[in-house]
Amino acid sequence: MKQLLLTLLGALLWSMTSAQGTYSIYPVPHKIVQDGAVASFTREQVVIIAEPEIDQVTIDRARQVLSEHGLKPVIGRVPIKGSSTLVLGVNGTHGAAQKSITALKIDCGVFNLPKYDRHILTLQSLGGVAQATILGENTDAVFCALASLEQMLDSGTQQMPCVTIHDWADVKNRGIIEGYYGLPYSAQVTKDLFRFMARYKMNTYMYGAKSDPYHSRYWSDPYPTSIDDQELRIGYLTQDMLRDITRVAHETKVNFIWAIHPGKTFADPQATDVLDRIMSKFESMHQLGVRQFGVFVDDVGVPSDPAIMKLCADNLTSLQQRINARWNRAGAIAADTVKPLHYVPQLYAHGWVSQDRARQFYESLSAVPEMVNIYITGRDVWSVPNNDDLSLVGTWLGRQVSWWWNYPCNDQDPTKLFVMDTYSNFRDETHINSLASLEQSLLGLQSLIINPMQQGELSKIALHGVADYSWNNSAFQSRWNWDAAVVAVVGQGRAQAFKKLAPYLRYYDNDALGYLVDRYQESVKRQRPNPNPLISELRQVNAACKEIEAMEQSQVESDRLFFDDVRPWLYKLDDMTAEAVALLEGRHPSPGNYDTNLRYQFETLGGMGAEIKLRTCIAQPSNQCLGALLQWLHEQETKQ
Repeated sequence: MKQLLLTLLGALLWSMTSAQGTYSIYPVPHKIVQDGAVASFTREQVVIIAEPEIDQVTIDRARQVLSEHGLKPVIGRVPIKGSSTLVLGVNGTHGAAQKSITALKIDCGVFNLPKYDRHILTLQSLGGVAQATILGENTDAVFCALASLEQMLDSGTQQMPCVTIHDWADVKNRGIIEGYYGLPYSAQVTKDLFRFMARYKMNTYMYGAKSDPYHSRYWSDPYPTSIDDQELRIGYLTQDMLRDITRVAHETKVNFIWAIHPGKTFADPQATDVLDRIMSKFESMHQLGVRQFGVFVDDVGVPSDPAIMKLCADNLTSLQQRINARWNRAGAIAADTVKPLHYVPQLYAHGWVSQDRARQFYESLSAVPEMVNIYITGRDVWSVPNNDDLSLVGTWLGRQVSWWWNYPCNDQDPTKLFVMDTYSNFRDETHINSLASLEQSLLGLQSLIINPMQQGELSKIALHGVADYSWNNSAFQSRWNWDAAVVAVVGQGRAQAFKKLAPYLRYYDNDALGYLVDRYQESVKRQRPNPNPLISELRQVNAACKEIEAMEQSQVESDRLFFDDVRPWLYKLDDMTAEAVALLEGRHPSPGNYDTNLRYQFETLGGMGAEIKLRTCIAQPSNQCLGALLQWLHEQETKQ
């Protein structure tokens, strides 16, 4: 009850301060308290005082946050009179950060909660000069807190309201599983996603791209040192590209988990060398900077033989033991150590089989070391995370469960985009229960990672929502989060244009458009045609298309990557709205070639292992209502 009251109080305080325009921080903090004072950061210098427990990556991140807001960070040991300070420390060390928090009489109860990435961030005024202190349970928690400070600074460095934030994550591992069937993300998109994840307190990126042959078909072979243009186009990676990817992952504290897919070989009694081959591949990936591994045996058939189930569990246990013996032994260099395995079993949707068989399957994995993360998708492949499935499977496994969430994955609907708020996406994705809702508190959940769309930059919108929800279950508000996500992804200047555009990028159209079309068609039937409201709406959408198209020329890489993702849908919607306006205004454009026009095409990959095939698709924005309107308008022309 005490914890529930604390959570509700945090949500209430956040809603009050958000409404007052104090700070917009995502994920939503659990508790934020204002003290009524304001303070300004000194531009000449901000002294960063980092305790010995704070690692260099966190110090570099603090420098980045300050410098990108026009401040000059300097490393120091003690405060400098008249200058702002940023003190970074770890709870329990009795260093400068903890002494500052104690002196301010700030409650440290956050560190007693059974949560993750726990920290306190306080901004105080010393004669009007900003003094910030971050106390975390460890250096990673301090890194998370810097994301809140970064968003606070977004509002300006002068006359900042003084606040104290008590915060933590409800879920330990939060982020992405690149596990869809389709084109793997480019190295540029992957690295850009890491940076986005750091800003919104996500820490997990599991790489298991189904169409990467070195994940599946050639799972035991090292990655190539060079690739040709065609291989680059369909998502192949070289060793140098992977070194660069892991470098950025370490800089952003995102655990880049490279997963291997040995398929049926993992459960083959005749494959006595399977663990040797896996370890050889892991060794090559470790040399490229990977420090966490996964094993996938999904989509190869569910075993029913208890001996095969036991073999899988024994192999998984032996593999974790080998990893520990190779990289985690006493005296190992910290930077070389490897975190626990992540495992996706053959039966990841327990509703595929009877409950007795599912229990037998998961109980066979219960003897695997508890540190190993075992994934499910719930009762079904597209289930939304829920406590019933977590409790059931968690009881069988005897541990917390990790959840592979197939959202907003579009590999079954590659011509569709899911770029709306969470609950609108649930309604649009035919495989997801449209009536599903998110639990106010997920229990027994170790990891929550989403399987996104083939379009990584567009998936940031849903990823922002999952970051918010997995950090603070009870405070999640779908529509509020979407408003913030759009700004986070396309920027404040383009946010209104994209909000106008997004409902029309959907396959199922905007409800407002359907209403306007119905009104216009009724006016035609009454022989008093009034196309003006419909024309006005379509012109606004067309103008929004043009504004987002300008991202192609942006100096910001993430803008250009975003445009590349949305290009075929954007071009088609631009042309469709322009044609509709022309018809409504009495001009006579020729019907657009919307089924084969190269401007609306994009490529995707299907299959896994030896069955990978490239195919071409046509984007389908606003397919139902706007497409039907165009056909109807041309039919009206022929009647005249």
